[in-house]
This record gives sequence, structure tokens and C-alpha cells, in this order.
Amino acid sequence: MKLKQLIFLPFALLLCITACQNHDYSPKPKAYFRIEFPKKEYKPFIAPVPFAFEYPVYASIEQDKSRDAQKDWYNLHFKQFNGYLHLTYYDVSGKNEYNEMVEDARKLAFKHTIKASAIDQKLINYPDHKVYGIYYAIEGNTASSVQFFLTDSVKHYFRGALYFNERPQYDSIAPVINFIKKDIDKLISTFRWKN
Repeated sequence: MKLKQLIFLPFALLLCITACQNHDYSPKPKAYFRIEFPKKEYKPFIAPVPFAFEYPVYASIEQDKSRDAQKDWYNLHFKQFNGYLHLTYYDVSGKNEYNEMVEDARKLAFKHTIKASAIDQKLINYPDHKVYGIYYAIEGNTASSVQFFLTDSVKHYFRGALYFNERPQYDSIAPVINFIKKDIDKLISTFRWKN
């Protein structure tokens, strides 16, 4: 070997070793698991209650067993996503009680204002089926991201609220929320009063 090659080889090796080192290392954020969404399919909710609707086949519906639960309260359990859509029903006995329930729904949705980045309200109006209400889409790191109520404005009142059994991290759970919102839309569009 020539002298120039002998001098150049260690210099090139040293250059390669130092060039591969990264002195500006910053930790990478935690990664989230890839979420596999099931195919959208629905089935009717069949129970001796004054209402009916369709819900996704990948969710189970369970009677609410909490201490304060009433007869026609249910939880739609999205086990794969560790979430629940809490469903409550009340008979309405008069205009004052109806107005109180509507105001309670508004207060419960806007209770999340502190952490919410936005709360959008959408009117629900299916006059052919006497189904009316308000849908609250709550964005941000809040405990509940969707709430709604349905009523016939006379004797029925039905409320839903979506919760996950995890610390709220809107960025990571947003795809799941958007997926479940379509199921909630289906529940609302197929909702009927039985009497």
C-alpha cells in the first residue's frame, strides 16, 4: 500500500465513526397501538322498555347495576375500546320536570367547559317519530366526549353520555371517538318510542 492510502484509511474510518454519532438526541413520544376497527353492523335492542333503537354488534348492552341506577338504565359497553355509553330513561310527569331535565343535560355537558377546547351543539329533530333533542360533541381532554338527550317533549326523556375508563387524552382516543360517534348517530336515527 502506498503511504497516502495508509494515512487516508484511518482518517476515513475516524470520520465515519464520528459522523454516525447523534449528539442532539431527544426522547421520542410514546407510541400508541394501532387500532383495529370492526365492521359496522347493527342489531335491534330488544327489552321490555318504552323505547327501541339499533346498536353495534361489537358492543354489549348491560343493565346498569350502579347504586343509584333505575329500572330502565343501561350501559352500552364497547369492551374493545374500554368505553361505555351510559343510557338513562325517565318518565316525564309534567312541563316543569321536563324543563329541569333539559337544563340538567345542558349543565352536565357544559360542566366539561374547563377542559374542553370546544362544545358543539346539534339539534336532533325526527318529527315523524316524535324524537327531538340535543347532541353535544365535546372536544378536548374531557371525561365525556359525547352527550345527548332525546325526548318526545311530553312524557319520555332518554339521555346518553360516552365515557372511557382511561385518563382523557383526546389526541390518542380521537379515532375511537370518531368511530363510536357513528354508532351513536345510528342509535339516534333508529330511536323510536314504543308508546
